[in-house]
Formats: sequence, structure tokens, C-alpha cells
Amino acid sequence: MTSPKAATAPYSPAQLGTQILIGWSGSNPGTGREAAFLLAYSLGDGADGPEAGESAARTALERSGLRVGGETLDASDLPSLPVKLLVQAGQAVVTLPHFTAQCTMPREWLDAARSEGRVHGMFATRPWPAAVPGQPVSEELLRSFVTDPEVIRTSAHCLMPVRSLG
Repeated sequence: MTSPKAATAPYSPAQLGTQILIGWSGSNPGTGREAAFLLAYSLGDGADGPEAGESAARTALERSGLRVGGETLDASDLPSLPVKLLVQAGQAVVTLPHFTAQCTMPREWLDAARSEGRVHGMFATRPWPAAVPGQPVSEELLRSFVTDPEVIRTSAHCLMPVRSLG
């Protein structure tokens, strides 16, 4: 039996480039209730270019126990999975072995996250250079990226329980 090439391929964290976290809330397709979503992605500006960054992201995610292109994992059922979400003081902090990001979330996102007790995380391997920090991302632009079949297929998906301090 052989293991996937990506899981054993060497990579440098510099190849990942600028990594971004963005959140939004909306209707959960399964329940119809309001749900919180997070997207982690790279701008594709890492060492060796966007293709190397995509390969490095795949390797980093798979080494973290996530399945790129596979089923959605539920971190509540996998306590050893090193994917953590902390929601505190209006902020969301996501931590993986290769990635830590924090961002301020709108009230409706916070309410949905607390109400559901979990957040739907999408970790894209495909770079998204159009969504740069400090520039607003329109709902249409976000929707076109997160619903692109190729982006979905090349991403890892994880339900993350909402944790807080205290």
C-alpha cells in the first residue's frame, strides 16, 4: 500500500504565502438554519509561485489530518485533530500546525456560531489572489469562489466546534 504523494512531499512554509481567513454566515443547506462559515486561503504569493503554494497547502492540510477533496470531517468526533477554533471578544481564531489566523467577525456570524456550536470550515488549496486584505470582498465574489466546483474539490472541509475562554 502506498501513501498519497502529497502527504509525504516536502514543503516549505514560505511556499504557502500570505494566508487569509474570512468568515460569513448564511443558511445551512442541510438544516435551513443560520450557520457560520470560515474560509482559509492563500493569495498565491508564496516562494516558488502559486502552483508550489497549492501543492504545499495540500501537503500541510493532509499532514494536519484534513482530507483534501474528501468528506467533511467533524472535529468534535476527532479530538486529536489539530484544527482548533476559538471565538472570543468578537474574534475568531483558527489554529492548525501550519496556520494561525484571527479576524473580527460580524455580530450575525458570532450569533450563528454560538447558536450552532460549530463552524463550517473550508481550507482552500487553490490560491485566491483577488481577495486581498484591506479590500472588501463582495458577496458575489465570495460566492463565486466558494461554490466553484474545482475549489470545492481541491479544498479540505471541517466542522469545528466553537470554543471560548472561560
